[in-house]
Amino acid sequence: MNFGFSFVGLIFLAMLFVPNILWSKYPPKDYDNYSKNENKLLLALERIGQILVVIFSLFCGVTFSSNPILIFAFLLMILYEIYWIRYFKSSRTMRDMYENMLFIPLPGATLPVFAFLLLGICANNILLVILSIILGIGHIGIHLNHKNDI
Repeated sequence: MNFGFSFVGLIFLAMLFVPNILWSKYPPKDYDNYSKNENKLLLALERIGQILVVIFSLFCGVTFSSNPILIFAFLLMILYEIYWIRYFKSSRTMRDMYENMLFIPLPGATLPVFAFLLLGICANNILLVILSIILGIGHIGIHLNHKNDI
């Protein structure tokens, strides 16, 4: 298991945070009506996963390489950026936020979780893999509930 600062992890986090910061200024209409009913266990798992995935991504030791797993993880993050561009160009409703992209359900939740999972695999870092799964259970679970409520 590698530890050490990772510029790759930093880039992944920048790709994650920039659209989320923009989203905080332009959330979907009626988002508050959905967020107030979030499952507390899923919310706790999401928060724990978020904090620890950030830390372990920054210090996972992954460097730039032609590793196919890392390339695929980057492709997922690029799709994530495309998802956000599509959302910001839309009328920004809850339906817009949870619309499938290509064949990918809940792309705003699934794409980054799987990208960080692959980053953990690429780093041979079991802790980042486990934390990505914890994040995924909470984050994807919350957003699946929102989509079902629509």
